[in-house]
Amino acid sequence: MTSLQPRAGRRCHNSVNPLHSTLYFSPDFTEELAGVGIKDAGAAYFAGRGAAMGAVGPGTIAATFYNFSPELIARHVPAVWEAASPQTVLDARLRAADSTLRRLLGEDALASDEMAEAARLALRAAEACTRHARPLYAAHADLPVPGQPHLALWHAATLLREHRGDGHLAVLLSAGLDPLEALVSHTATGKGMAPRWILATRGWHRTDWDAAAERLRGRGLLDADGGLTDAGTQLRQDVESDTDRLDIAPYEHLGAEGVERLTELARGFLATAAAAGAFPASLGG
Repeated sequence: MTSLQPRAGRRCHNSVNPLHSTLYFSPDFTEELAGVGIKDAGAAYFAGRGAAMGAVGPGTIAATFYNFSPELIARHVPAVWEAASPQTVLDARLRAADSTLRRLLGEDALASDEMAEAARLALRAAEACTRHARPLYAAHADLPVPGQPHLALWHAATLLREHRGDGHLAVLLSAGLDPLEALVSHTATGKGMAPRWILATRGWHRTDWDAAAERLRGRGLLDADGGLTDAGTQLRQDVESDTDRLDIAPYEHLGAEGVERLTELARGFLATAAAAGAFPASLGG
């Protein structure tokens, strides 16, 4: 077995994670959640991603989702659980994942040997994920693995996403980046979401964004034009490297050849999904 190359785990994550994320941009998701009584798109997201933790309150959602305005969360949580129980939401979410992947990838891809192989590899990687101090991962790890390969892959992608995400939040705290500072500095790398998308979906106002940018400037991390300084660039690189370190176990467990193969398969499915319109054009710019 060849040794795992630097950043191979991150590259694999960056290919697998969007297969999970297709759900939250899908009309199938909002339709399924509306069908069980959750008609607001924001409420649907908080419920859909948080349901594995049970009927939690707004504080738990704010802590585990990190970069949403607590005021926005409180508009929907815990009231959302009066419309539908967490299990009802989880069932609706899985139906939406099924119909979304069928629409984006096509029946032949879902029935292919490559899909079954990708599911096996992703689940194998997830075997090495750890629960301690990782609340969103741990909650999802308690859910059953779906029997159909495309849903098993989606489930495994969810586990790997939340495992890395939980570790990433610990790194952001260590780096002294609050929720909006994390968003502003990530956008400044050129790889984050567009500010207008963040402001439209995360519940923050432009004044909040500007205040966070000013705090980052005060720390020497942003320049006058909103770009990262050398110190800011180094901090963001350190954040990603530390996140890689906390997330290395599943990819070491899978092994270099398995990681390379899963990355290859996931990229193929992702390209098909993206070509089918899985993600809004306005997301990154």
